Amino acid sequence: MKINSEKGFTGVEIAIAVVLIFIFVSIIAMLNYNFNSKSKEIELKAKATEIAINEIEDVKNKGFAEFDGMNKASTQDKHGNDLANQPTGEEGFYRTILVEDYTDMDGNASKTSNLVKKVTVQISYMYKSEVQTIELSTILAKENEI
Repeated sequence: MKINSEKGFTGVEIAIAVVLIFIFVSIIAMLNYNFNSKSKEIELKAKATEIAINEIEDVKNKGFAEFDGMNKASTQDKHGNDLANQPTGEEGFYRTILVEDYTDMDGNASKTSNLVKKVTVQISYMYKSEVQTIELSTILAKENEI
């Protein structure tokens, strides 16, 4: 009678196969998570950039007159609306508008005020428990009055 049989798998071989399969599945799951996470981050950043571009276009369409008399200390627009952390219409995205007069910028204090404005739009959103921000700026100049 033969004691050693070569039929089937031993317990050690099965244990090693299970461990290898577990490691392989874990690596695939980790790669999938990282891919999905990065995709979501890119999607949110693209949406925030789209909102910021639309807001900058809106600022340009309003023109200099809408921001006339405002500077970096301004917290409200001419209509009494707050400039900081306002909803954008898209869930989870918030807008802050910063208006800086040319004379507020370094080295320009002696220049004529209220001729050129730098308007910056910041779009904020949460991603992985951290506030992310997209920022775009434009320059508005007062038109010549004849």
